[in-house]
Amino acid sequence: MSEMQGSMLEEVLAHEHRVWQALVAGDRAADTALLAEDFVGLYPDGYAGRDDHSGQLANGPTVSDYALSEIRMIPLAPDVVILTYLAQYRRPGAARMARMWVSSTWRRGPVAGWINLFSQDTPAEM
Repeated sequence: MSEMQGSMLEEVLAHEHRVWQALVAGDRAADTALLAEDFVGLYPDGYAGRDDHSGQLANGPTVSDYALSEIRMIPLAPDVVILTYLAQYRRPGAARMARMWVSSTWRRGPVAGWINLFSQDTPAEM
């Protein structure tokens, strides 16, 4: 990976962590700000838009703690990348961690910076 790609990976990964931190904090506004207006999420229960994703925080945090590993980045264009990783996370009140594979597409804009366009979660076996 080139130095430029390494720097881009750090930037995008920092934004991905902000999404997760919004889930931990129950911060609906922070979550919404990181997602494109036309964001699409593809999850085991189907499609979700930006309002669906941030709406899950209406009753507070949905994650109590998390860790990301096996991180990879696939550049698609100068300002568009796919980030892939394994997420281990715990829901509030849950005794055990759960795992899922995540792919997340990010685009860097001239004004808003990095914004999440698409995310897909695939449950991972324990």
